[in-house]
Amino acid sequence: MAIQTRTEESFTPAMRTEALEDILTERGLVDPKVLAGLIKNFEENVGPMNGARVVARAWVDPEFRARLLADATAASAELGYKGAQGECIVALENTDRVHHVVVCTLCSCYPWPLLGLPPGWYKDPAYRARVVREPRTVLAEFGLTLGAGVEVRVWDSTAEVRYLVLPQRPAGTEGLTEEELAALVTRDAMVGIASVAAPRR
Repeated sequence: MAIQTRTEESFTPAMRTEALEDILTERGLVDPKVLAGLIKNFEENVGPMNGARVVARAWVDPEFRARLLADATAASAELGYKGAQGECIVALENTDRVHHVVVCTLCSCYPWPLLGLPPGWYKDPAYRARVVREPRTVLAEFGLTLGAGVEVRVWDSTAEVRYLVLPQRPAGTEGLTEEELAALVTRDAMVGIASVAAPRR
């Protein structure tokens, strides 16, 4: 039986990162709990709040919304959100008749300046394969059930183009400030696997 050896080129960036993390942990240079906390904070708080501010601005400013839908990269840069993995962003607007959901079938391309690091489920092979074939089923598993009259469009991110879903503004939020609206917007809604809920009264 021949023994196969791996060349340096055969290791993916994710494999190299994991190996480096293992070495640093073994040598006591990195605390896995601290690292996990930092990643979680960037995934769920710091990063997605940038996108949430973009969405809230689009909800209250029709002219900004038009610019966002025409050129999301430039419109996001107006608010200071630009950089690596955000060179070409396209905004997709959800309506009563159309719902957008984003996936990267090849790896985990994601608009970092607006949403931070991609969550684990976004990188999971099951999500990447199934949301293309059975989007309604996958959305329902995330807790989002859409009516039969709503068309679901699945968008495949690439290294060249990344997507931001502009979710629908929930009813009953007319009196909220832009900051209060941004607090309602979640990362999941900007990927398209959730809707934005109105605040509890």
